[in-house]
Amino acid sequence: MFYRPYFDEVKKRLLEPRKFIQVIAGPRQVGKTTLINQVIDSLDLLTQYVTADGVDATDTVWIAQQWEAARLQMKMSGAASAILVIDEIQKLSRWSEEVKKQWDRDSRENTDLKVVLPGSSQLLLQKGLTESLTGRFEQIRMGHWSYKEMKEAFGLSSEEFVWFGAYPGSMSLRKEEERWKAYVRDAIVETTILKDVLLMTRIDKPALLKQLFELACKYSGQILSFNKMLGQMQDAGNTTTLSYYLQLLSSAGLVTGIQNYSGSELRSRASSPKLHVLNTALMSALSGRTFAETMADPGMWGRWVESAIGAKILNEAIQEHIGVYYWRQRRQEVDFVLKSGERLVGIEVKSGTVAKASGMSAFAAQYPRAKVLLVGEGGIPWQDFLEIEIRELF
Repeated sequence: MFYRPYFDEVKKRLLEPRKFIQVIAGPRQVGKTTLINQVIDSLDLLTQYVTADGVDATDTVWIAQQWEAARLQMKMSGAASAILVIDEIQKLSRWSEEVKKQWDRDSRENTDLKVVLPGSSQLLLQKGLTESLTGRFEQIRMGHWSYKEMKEAFGLSSEEFVWFGAYPGSMSLRKEEERWKAYVRDAIVETTILKDVLLMTRIDKPALLKQLFELACKYSGQILSFNKMLGQMQDAGNTTTLSYYLQLLSSAGLVTGIQNYSGSELRSRASSPKLHVLNTALMSALSGRTFAETMADPGMWGRWVESAIGAKILNEAIQEHIGVYYWRQRRQEVDFVLKSGERLVGIEVKSGTVAKASGMSAFAAQYPRAKVLLVGEGGIPWQDFLEIEIRELF
């Protein structure tokens, strides 16, 4: 059984008459390939599934060969329509030009070949889509699994979800914590950085990129200026490089930086970022602590809970097209600000013994039409909040 909310949407699109190329983008290990295979298995349609993994990056002829093979299958079987899935196509250079050529040919010849392109590098996919395929594609962006999905699939408690995060492929190892940590570091982090991030663009300082990732995991939920980040690193760099590297790590679904909400897009982008992991498994795998040790330390456990709340918000915001910020003026701070159209929701998280200066009163005074919400002690239990869909907050 598949636990993602995307199944019905993808199936619906593939049952429609051929309209657009379907692009499924998301981080590694969130189930993109599983999703499309399960959708295909549920359909009575001729399908060809291929992957660009292992194909020479310059071999765009390979794309034409797979396309021709799908057309030939349609012709030989007499099928009126078929599906062609090309996984990880963004690893091939100039892939979008060849896809445009083949897609436009099918359009001219009224060939009902539906095309699906799953991929784990959002930046590389987006670059190709905007360069050559404007007007020819729809996109589904998958985030990391939610607590509800992980609980249903693997029986995780809310505390286990906070620590072990949301990589379904790692769940069979969670009873052996050191082995689980090694799997996340080696099979997910290293693979994502080496195969996705370093393929996106030229990286002049790969060591700096890795240090930035580790710093974001260590300081998840905290606001750090880029100058302070540089002071924590051994490799030399500059703030522009760090900002760009953080964008790359965010597009790969690892860590991100959210900006201070000011009502002005320009001022927000110039603010110091609040670092956040997009999956708390990354924090846990890089920490020198155990699950039991972290839960026994209320202050440290509070950091993990707030990061889990932030990761939930950030992942759901991708699908709902909701802006996510923090708010700070002088010493007053609100943990998260959600923006949908002109509607605002301020969220304060209380999850530990570490006292934080609440800025909710000041935020509410400045934005009187905003909704305000307290998660944790004195408000909605954080365990319950993990099961609330953020669109319901508006």
